[in-house]
Formats: sequence, C-alpha cells, structure tokens
Amino acid sequence: MLGWVIACHDERAQELLYSLESQFAPLVQCRAVNFHRGLSTNMLSRMICDALHETDSGDGVVFLTDITGAPPYRAAALMSHKHENCEVISGVDSPLLQAMYPLRATLNSSDFRNQIVAMGGATVSSLWHQQQKNPPFVLLHDLYEK
Repeated sequence: MLGWVIACHDERAQELLYSLESQFAPLVQCRAVNFHRGLSTNMLSRMICDALHETDSGDGVVFLTDITGAPPYRAAALMSHKHENCEVISGVDSPLLQAMYPLRATLNSSDFRNQIVAMGGATVSSLWHQQQKNPPFVLLHDLYEK
C-alpha cells in the first residue's frame, strides 16, 4: 500500500487527515505535516523525512501538498529524488483525497500520480507533470570540442 504524507500550510494537513479519518477510521501509513509560519525549511525537511520513513512500507510514498512551489512542495520534491517510488502532488483537497483513498492499496505510485492529476482537474498537478513542462537544460554544443 502506498504511504501518504499530507504536507500543507498552517493546520490544513491535519484537517485533511482528520477529514479522512472521520470517513475511513484511523489511517495506516498516513501522516500529516503542518508548515507553520516561522518554521525553518530545515525543520520542515526533517519533519517530512520522518513522515516519509514512517509511512513507507516499500510500495512507495505520495506527498500530498497544497500549493505548487511552496515550502512543503519543495521539501517533498527534494526528498522524493532520494527515494524510489515517491510522487509529489499539489492542489489536493478533501473530496479528492476521499475519492483517491481506496486506490492507494491497488495502484503503484506513478499510476496513482496520473489518476489523481486526471481526477483533480486544472488545480491539481504533480512534480513529474511540472518537470514535463520544463525539460532539463541540455547543451546544444560542446564547448571543449575542437
């Protein structure tokens, strides 16, 4: 089963987790990380790292964030590059997470990423989708070529 790390501003992550737990009972392999004003990016990274290790059973982890490019998203993106089968999603809300909850037991991380972005509409994206819009920089010539 995919682990979930919900990382959002203020109390939003905890509110999303409570909303899910009120519908589905306590969730295994799911943690909330709240990013409060004044929290250092180093501490946020540590909290996200701890949550990643608490939720990963080997099937992968999906980071669910509120805003593309914001500190929770950036910290999750950096963490995802160090671990296999990690995805970073932005723009999540309670109805979307409730609809996606049953799929975390049956989909792998990349299929889950594609499904949640398709279901979420224009406001939901992923790190992978953002990277497809902006491919990596490639030199068109070799400066040292003679």
